[in-house]
Amino acid sequence: MGHNVKASTTSENRIPDLKSINLDPFIIDIEMFQCNIQTFLKANALIINITSKNIDGFRNLIKEIEKSEIGKVLFVSSTSVYDYNNKIILESDGEESTQSPLLKIENLFRNCGKFKTTIVRFGGLIGYSRNPGKFFSKGRLVQNPDSNVNLIHRDDCIKIISQIVEKEVWGEVFNCCADTHPTKREFYTQAAKSIMGAAPEFANSASKSFKIVSNKKVKQLLNYKFLHPDLMKIKF
Repeated sequence: MGHNVKASTTSENRIPDLKSINLDPFIIDIEMFQCNIQTFLKANALIINITSKNIDGFRNLIKEIEKSEIGKVLFVSSTSVYDYNNKIILESDGEESTQSPLLKIENLFRNCGKFKTTIVRFGGLIGYSRNPGKFFSKGRLVQNPDSNVNLIHRDDCIKIISQIVEKEVWGEVFNCCADTHPTKREFYTQAAKSIMGAAPEFANSASKSFKIVSNKKVKQLLNYKFLHPDLMKIKF
């Protein structure tokens, strides 16, 4: 899209891959900063999409961001911040689990006055190498088969991130999942049959607990149209 992009990795082995797609690569580990962190942070906006749950590491990262010129941060979080509460969940409902380390990390960024942060809570990632038909290999049971899935295709993840940056939508929290929420039994049966010809094995469960994460806000505020709105129609 015409942007100059720096990219971080914790592994020297990834450097050639990042260079091959015209990114400016850096070794960055929030658990042990090197002297190049401020060079990396010379940018207009920072997108944070790492799996670490190290709260102290993120505190240290925020201190470094505060010393930099960055004024806009997009933090990729997860719908796992919500408990199973048998309802449709909006961002404004206050249904986040207070025990979630992700929520605590989100709040570190949201409570910082030196820059603006938008939180993107993605559902489970599917698409490309993330083929849901392979999630449950033989012998691995699908737990709570009658609860609903909250998933999103990688194409939609990338497009949503791009639109937030391009439209300058900061200071918000967005739930990001596909429109449909079939049960695990429905979705994973179809996904597995498409590649293996057989359904996965489901655990016997009397649990009726579920959560359905609404994408209403991201569609309204960004005027966003999902590329893959119906999970049952995605081809893997």
